[in-house]
Amino acid sequence: METRLFINGTWQKAANGTFAVKNPANNEEIGQAADGGAEETKEAIKAAEDAFPSWAHRSAGDRASYLKEIHRLMMERQDELGELITLEMGKPLQEAKGEVAYAASFLEWFAEEGRRIYGDTIPTGSPDKRMMVLHQPVGVTAAITPWNFPQAMVTRKVAPALAAGCPVVLKPAEDTPLSAVRFAEICEEAGLPDGVFNLITGEDAAAIGGELMGSQAVRKMTFTGSTGVGKKLMEQGASDIKKLSLELGGHAPVIVLDDADMEKAVDGTVASKFRNAGQTCVCGNRVYVEEAVYDTFVDRLKEEVEKLQVGDGFAEGTSIGPMINKEGWEKVDRHVKDAVDKGAEIVTGGRGWEENGGWFYEPTVLKNVTSDMIIMEEETFGPVAPIQKVSSDEEAVRHSNHSPFGLASYFFTESMSRGVKVAERLEFGIVGWNDGRPSAAQAPFGGWKQSGVGREGGHEGIKPFLETKYISIGL
Repeated sequence: METRLFINGTWQKAANGTFAVKNPANNEEIGQAADGGAEETKEAIKAAEDAFPSWAHRSAGDRASYLKEIHRLMMERQDELGELITLEMGKPLQEAKGEVAYAASFLEWFAEEGRRIYGDTIPTGSPDKRMMVLHQPVGVTAAITPWNFPQAMVTRKVAPALAAGCPVVLKPAEDTPLSAVRFAEICEEAGLPDGVFNLITGEDAAAIGGELMGSQAVRKMTFTGSTGVGKKLMEQGASDIKKLSLELGGHAPVIVLDDADMEKAVDGTVASKFRNAGQTCVCGNRVYVEEAVYDTFVDRLKEEVEKLQVGDGFAEGTSIGPMINKEGWEKVDRHVKDAVDKGAEIVTGGRGWEENGGWFYEPTVLKNVTSDMIIMEEETFGPVAPIQKVSSDEEAVRHSNHSPFGLASYFFTESMSRGVKVAERLEFGIVGWNDGRPSAAQAPFGGWKQSGVGREGGHEGIKPFLETKYISIGL
């Protein structure tokens, strides 16, 4: 498979040729992606700029019809798209197919949300004046997406942009460009007008991103990735006050209080922590358990974690796929070794290996964890659950909030009174109360503090792609 760039409704080769895309489970090449750079990015921006006036002036219903057709085509090809996700980033096949359905749900949601971009009329103090407020598309939008959800992170950005009337230039992660190429093919098949969606794949992220951020034609940047890169984008966007949506790093706590339903707590922790081999921004990264139920929780979590199977995402029964690369594996290994060196005990797991060019790590549970361990301070991005004992709700919340990140958090209690207090005190944009799977197209996704700016999903998700215009009319 050799792919091309998609610019202004046509497929074209990149001047730099192609680069290899490999399966992280075995390091085998699965395709060659076009290696676009700055010049092709300029072309894509120009195409989007030219397409903006006509796309912005189409009716909301007209734009919605395209999104619904893309949704239909994605769901029609759910199995095929899921297999491609597993090939290029490794997650288990059933999980990958679930991602496709989740990705498609953003198209369906924002197709309807685009119809609900309402304005306002404002009462005036004069009979010969009228005041009104309109919301109009911000303009050409650049989107940069990560490798861990190669379909869902695309649609979560592209769907609201298109629904609002904004053409898009997409730059997907170089590890997983093929899913984005397939999405572009579906957009073409759905009849999306030329220039409304453009795709630039390439290994030189700095050159492509620099062109997107340096162009005054690009009015909006939406990015998911590390906080470090997010800070650089904010600096680059300052020169022309570019509008930014940033979904950045996380370090999610899981709190288990002494009145928790233990089955809910264990199931929710497994669902949050071990999905995608722990390679999600909202994975529970550190677990705080009240001392009265600490041993019980550790024992029950051990039982469930030992049921998880590690292997190739295509193998039957696999629940934990490979790490995306050796660097990701090494970070997990370093975190576990640091914890053990400082007194943590491995309850289960704790072993990683290389096999046929792929890097794997056992689902791991650590107990007797303390706050001075790296794993409680840094996002691991791997299948390791470190469990620290706490003596009260207040201590658990204090530890949870002691982080520059505030994306997702989870807690388990059957008490309404305790739950409301904990939920309100947690400094996070997403809180799962007895729920390890809170993400949904109809809900706002985003973080506090250094976890980002803006929201994706829900009715909030379309607002970052709109400008507000106030009109005062003298009669």
